[in-house]
Parts: sequence; structure tokens; C-alpha cells
Amino acid sequence: MNLTCNSTLEDMRIGSEEKIAGPLTFHQLALIIAGAATVVAYIASFYLMWRHALNYTKPREQRHIIRILFMVPIYATSAFLCIWYYWHAVYFQVLSDCYEAFAIASFFALMCHYVAPDLHEQKEFFRNMRPVKPWVWPVNWFARCCGREKGPWRTPHSGLTWFNIVWIGIYHYCFIRVAMTITAVTTQYFERYCESSNSPIFAHIWVIAIECIAVTIAMYCLIQFYVQLREPLAEHNPFLKVLAIKLVIFLSFWQTIAISLGTSTLHIVNPTAVLAYPDLKVGVPSLMLCVEMALFAILHLWAFPYAPYVENAKTSFYPVPDLSMGIPPRENEHGPKMGGFMGLKAFGDALNLWDVIKAFGRGMRWLFVGVKHRHSDPSYQTKTDEVDTSYPMKPYSATHPGGKSTDHLPIATEFRRSTFGLPATMSDPIPEESAGLIPNAQPNPASPPKRQPSPYVDPRQPQYQYDPGPPTAYTPYDDVRGDLGAANARYEYDPRVAHNAQGGSTAGWSEPQVGARPGQRSSTQVRVGNALWGDRNPQGGAARYGQGGREA
Repeated sequence: MNLTCNSTLEDMRIGSEEKIAGPLTFHQLALIIAGAATVVAYIASFYLMWRHALNYTKPREQRHIIRILFMVPIYATSAFLCIWYYWHAVYFQVLSDCYEAFAIASFFALMCHYVAPDLHEQKEFFRNMRPVKPWVWPVNWFARCCGREKGPWRTPHSGLTWFNIVWIGIYHYCFIRVAMTITAVTTQYFERYCESSNSPIFAHIWVIAIECIAVTIAMYCLIQFYVQLREPLAEHNPFLKVLAIKLVIFLSFWQTIAISLGTSTLHIVNPTAVLAYPDLKVGVPSLMLCVEMALFAILHLWAFPYAPYVENAKTSFYPVPDLSMGIPPRENEHGPKMGGFMGLKAFGDALNLWDVIKAFGRGMRWLFVGVKHRHSDPSYQTKTDEVDTSYPMKPYSATHPGGKSTDHLPIATEFRRSTFGLPATMSDPIPEESAGLIPNAQPNPASPPKRQPSPYVDPRQPQYQYDPGPPTAYTPYDDVRGDLGAANARYEYDPRVAHNAQGGSTAGWSEPQVGARPGQRSSTQVRVGNALWGDRNPQGGAARYGQGGREA
């Protein structure tokens, strides 16, 4: 096995190629075109960044916009240096590619701050987000053939879990990209990288493979995030922003991979008298990238404008997680200008990447710790609209798997039937007074006590509402309607009625014995009434009678 890198750019130099345009070789012409494109990219990008820095009224959002805009001059500078110092191109390439990860993370953070101003409110937004859209292709195909709702590719039921998955898928790329950059630089120093070879004995093919997987996952999560929120964030024109980011990453990464495969592995393109091997391997992709960055710098003027951040600009609003909640959108207010002198403070704030490091740490913590407890989050709890309030109520074991039921116990069934007014069997009709409610329920403590209605009230007679206020002058159990046990009834003892009913002596009574008159009760009825309905004498004593047995 050959462990030596046979053809490296360090051993090759350009100088004997034929002229392509007058006195200029391809290498010289590429330097001129790339330099001009780089200047255009610098002017457009730094102008836009400077305008954002001068109108730094929303630091949470504009910090990430400036980071994204920095990507164009960094890529253009790296590509130009790769053409100039082509034998050391690997160092410039990996450094610019490393910043690509931070640009993707910054774009994701910008979209999150369009949703809510801070992480706490962002989590609340996604916790209540409805509905959670299915994964886009090809994961939705994987879900259909791998368990569907129970498989590993299922769509999360919780919007917060969905948000954390996307968070991990994007921020992990920052770590992978930095790690691969360090690996590439280290192996290149020890002559084990060999960019011109795709042999597995060198580090180049492995670094490319790992980066390819990581960037694909990150871009997929970014597209999924856009698909979910493109309508709520329509006022921020997210499509143009996604297009500006996606095309830069796609062109910078995949066109380099394609040219590498075409020159080193497949040998589709070979060196000629005009184009040397370094021109094909480094010069052509770097020249294309410089021109593309100039175009993207102009595109960014519309994708990331500074006009929404100037004073007295049009007010924007944070989206609502669920339109059915009926919550009005909250205003995304402008703050005072915080860019400092000539916007220098804004640039310093944008170059501070500590928030990206903390975001990656939060993602790793959730992946290895928080994911185990995700079902305890309120977003996984039973929603109000999922609670079954139908009657009759279902057994506990039917709604709580694994719970214990008492339906098989006759004494428990009889207790529920007699206490709550339930039918003896499921086929029996439900009592009208029990429809949807539990009869005889305890009243609200704040409400005045209500006396149990009498079953003997004649519905044909006018009803009277019990008044729990101070007692009046009437004597208990005196009911002109003559209904035993009626509410507010007052039972009066008449000795003439009692004597007539019992047939006893009337010694000492001056009035003759007559029959019972309507509305009067015997002593037996008085005792029965007191036993059933309680002694309603407000003074708690016996009735006072005057002459003739009438109340004094």
C-alpha cells in the first residue's frame, strides 16, 4: 500500500502555460477577475453591514444579520488567496468553510428571534405551536416504511421537541466543522491530508465525508424550519433569506467536491497546455466562487435590508403559535441605537460568538440529558380539547392504562348509583336531573346554603324560595297550602284538632271540639314534620299559644 501522496499542490508550480488572453495566462487572468469581484463583494457587503451597525435598534436580530453578511467577504477573500497562493490553498479553504457553520447557525438564530425575543419565549412559542408539520422529503418517506408514528422518523407530537431536534441538527454543525478544520490543518502539516487524493489512507476523503453528512443535516433542518414558519414569518421575506444562504453553501461546497472528483478520481478533466493541474484543482473553483460572492453581496441588499431597523420604520409583529388561541400578535418594538461610534460597538457585538457556544452546549445537554425527560414537559400533557366529558363517565382504567378499576365491586357500583344518581345498569335511562351533572353536589362555599327541595311539593301550587336571612315573626311549619313537608311549611298544634283526632278528653278547654280545619296539623304531624325537616322554630322553643290554642 502506497502511503505517499504522489501528486500534491506543494510540489507543483504554474509558469510554463500558454497565454490565454494577450500576455496573460489563465492564472494571471483569474487573479484579475477574482480581485475585481472581491472588491465588489467588499463594497456591497460592508456598506450593508455599516448601515445595520448605524441603525442598531434590534441587537438580537441585527447581530446575526451582520454575521451572515460577513460570510461574503470571508469567502471572497479566501477564494482570492487560494488562487494567489494555490500551493497553500487547503489552509484558506478550510478556514472559510469553518465560518460557513457559524453563518448557518446565525441564520437559524435570526429566524428564532423573528419568532420571539429570547430563548425562554421561543420555547413557549414552540411549546404551544400547532400544528407541527411533517418532515419534508426524504424523511417523510423513511417514516412511512419504518414504523410511521412509532418509528424513529416520526414527527414529534410536541412542538418543543421538534424545535430541539432542529436546534441540535443545526448547531452540531458548528462543532463538526471546527473539528474537521483542526483535523485538516493538523494532517496537512504532517503531510497526511493530501487534498489531491481521495484515497482512504489520507484524511482528505474522511474529512469531506463527515462534513458532507453534517452540512446535509444542518441544511435539511434549516429547510424544515423554514417550511414550518414561512407563513408566520412572511413579513420578513424568509424565502429570499433562505435562498441567499442555501445557494452560497451549496455552490461553495458541492462545486468544489464535483471538481475534486472530476480531476482526481474520475479524471473527466485533465490538465492541458493552457490549464495546469493547480488551475483545474484550485483556480477554476476559486474564480467561480469570487464571482458568485459578488453577486450574492448584491442579493443581500434585498435579502437583509437595513430599512426595517431605522427609526420610525414600519412596525413588525411576533407571530402567534396557534391562531385558534385568539391571542393578538405582539409588537416587535424598536429600541434606541446601540451601535456606538460609527457602529463599532455593533461589529464587536456581532463578532462575539459566545452565544453560539452556549447554544451548542444547550443542545448537547438536551440531547444527552433533557431528551430523557421530554415527556414531562407541559406540551406532552393532555390537552383540554382531548378530555372526554361525555356522559356516562368512562371507567378510570379506560382512560388511564394500567390504572385500577372498581367496576367489578358491587358495593362500589351501588355507592356510585345511589350517591350520584346514576342508572342501575347502562341500559337504564339516565335521570333528567343527572344529565351531565352530579346531583346533590356540594354547593359553592361562597354561595348561601340551599335547603334540599321537598319531594312533596305540589307543582300546581306557587313555589316560594327559601330565604336564609334573619328569621321573621312567623311560626315554623305554617303552610297555607296544606302540604306536608313543603318548603317553608309551618306546622301548628291545635288542641281541638288533636283531641278530635285522638278521641281524648278536653278537660280545661273552653272551646268545643270540631273537625280538623284545612291548613292545621295534629301533634303527630308536627312531630313527623320536625323529624323529617328539622325544628324550624327560629327561637328553638315550643310554640306559644294564647287563648283558644292560637299563637299569641
